[in-house]
Amino acid sequence: MEETINELIELLNDKDDFVVEDAMGQLELKGAEALDPLIDALSSRKKNIRMHAATLLGAIGDEKAIDPLIETLKDNNKLVRREASTSLSRMGEPAVEPLIATLEDEDWRVRGAAAWSLGNLNDESAIPALEKLLDDESGYVRQGAQSAIDSIKK
Repeated sequence: MEETINELIELLNDKDDFVVEDAMGQLELKGAEALDPLIDALSSRKKNIRMHAATLLGAIGDEKAIDPLIETLKDNNKLVRREASTSLSRMGEPAVEPLIATLEDEDWRVRGAAAWSLGNLNDESAIPALEKLLDDESGYVRQGAQSAIDSIKK
């Protein structure tokens, strides 16, 4: 019996890693069909569901997930934020402008995550905005901006 997309999403919180891995594989294969339910899963009360949904959205790579993933950079869980940031860095050129805009977020964690993602996207258009962060009040943000600039200039 094949599980529905929502049942597969619930399995992302299973205690058995093999069950989680299988559910992730099935959801990734569903691609666009799983997109909206995975975007909805970014607001789940369960950290593992949010984290794995962010990972899967990056693997699917649909531009529709960019804004919800940017919003997920504000998640209260560091692992969820990290997965959202990693997924954004897999989105390619369509994620560059939204991430540049995110560099002005009031939350230092969000600015730092956006800088990190931009460094992985290697788009030179991000350098001026990243350079502005070299004077940020947060050391994390300054370090992320410098690292991103160095990565892009390689």
